[in-house]
Amino acid sequence: QVQLVESGGGLVQAGDSLRLSCAASGRTSSSYTMAWFRQAPGKEREFVAGRRWSGLSTRYADSVKGRFTISVDNAKNTVYLQMNSLKPEDTAVYYCAADRFLPSPSTSYNVYDYWGQGTQVPVSS
Repeated sequence: QVQLVESGGGLVQAGDSLRLSCAASGRTSSSYTMAWFRQAPGKEREFVAGRRWSGLSTRYADSVKGRFTISVDNAKNTVYLQMNSLKPEDTAVYYCAADRFLPSPSTSYNVYDYWGQGTQVPVSS
């Protein structure tokens, strides 16, 4: 079992930066694939960014490429999502996800086995 706990969300203005954290506990290892998804009100959950814990196969949604960065701190067992130049359309609940068997990040939310509770990121214009 893997437990994921997100933090770092909060109200920001357009153009601001924010860093989300996802603390992982339980039976995690470098073989896991980690990802961030988001879900805006009335919309489906969408892929934002993902990577293998080991650092290979990093992937980003086109809408965040160049603005968001996913990274890992092995010592803290934590995955981060650095978000720069935030836009009102980035407003959503952000979720951390993990899967033991994916060879690379998938954009399909239903293939990930473990999820955090989500953290809200409202971006005002």
